[in-house]
Amino acid sequence: MGFAKRAHVEWKLRTRTLPLGARTLVMGVLNVTPDSFSDGGAFREPAVAAEHALAMFAAGAEMVDIGGESTRPGARGPLSADEEIDRVLPVMEEVLRARPGALLSIDTYHAETARAAVAAGAEIVNDVSGFLWDGAMARTCAELGCGVVLMHTRGRPEEWRRLPRLAAAEVLPLVKRELGERLKSARDEGIERERIALDPGYGFGKSFEANYPLLAAQEELLALGQPLLAGISRKSFLARTLAPLHGGEDAPMNARGNATLAATVAAVLAGASIVRVHEVRPAVEACLIADAILAGG
Repeated sequence: MGFAKRAHVEWKLRTRTLPLGARTLVMGVLNVTPDSFSDGGAFREPAVAAEHALAMFAAGAEMVDIGGESTRPGARGPLSADEEIDRVLPVMEEVLRARPGALLSIDTYHAETARAAVAAGAEIVNDVSGFLWDGAMARTCAELGCGVVLMHTRGRPEEWRRLPRLAAAEVLPLVKRELGERLKSARDEGIERERIALDPGYGFGKSFEANYPLLAAQEELLALGQPLLAGISRKSFLARTLAPLHGGEDAPMNARGNATLAATVAAVLAGASIVRVHEVRPAVEACLIADAILAGG
């Protein structure tokens, strides 16, 4: 059985580099939103959110990704950058006071938020729109000299339910072509290739059944020449697959842990260098096993 061959590269961030490829790195998810699809507003208070971030680091997370706006299906309209900054900066500052040098990522598509977060100590800007939703984002990240994650998405959250469904054979070519376009755009704005990771965008504008062909063929995205980040944790397409075990209903959030681990291991074996998860310790353990399989292969 063959597995993906991850390149061993140095991911250049704002003040440091991260070695990628030899082992999988785990990014913890911290949503400080009142309407997160996963956490349901559990971490709205900065002190509580910071405590959770520190617990994720203690559990083995290499980095924590902090987001102030929900991008779940049906989420309310776009949040202003000012409101987003008010949510995320106190949390970042609290984490960095308690753990100087902690590696933080900001989950935003607003250039203004990215600038404020990097000034506060973030090393990475993780843009779910792949720089599509704010025309100033690519130029801003080039100026900031931070690491970036470009994710693939189709449309905005409020549009997803109306988008035409992709056939199984269409999803990978579409994602590969459009991620390639986003990569070229970022490079044209002056962002160094060594600073860019790509995310296939599982669940983002893709119907439930379209995600599995994408995951099965994820290795082909390595041809774009960039490390891959996979964010599959607790996604709705996993819940739909588990429905037969839950009376025909999608599995609830608290019953998606095992499915998340299974899909996360599959993503690592298919070339992901970084995985973005809500439950860190189980993912760290699963990635150790996946990495051992890759080394053995």
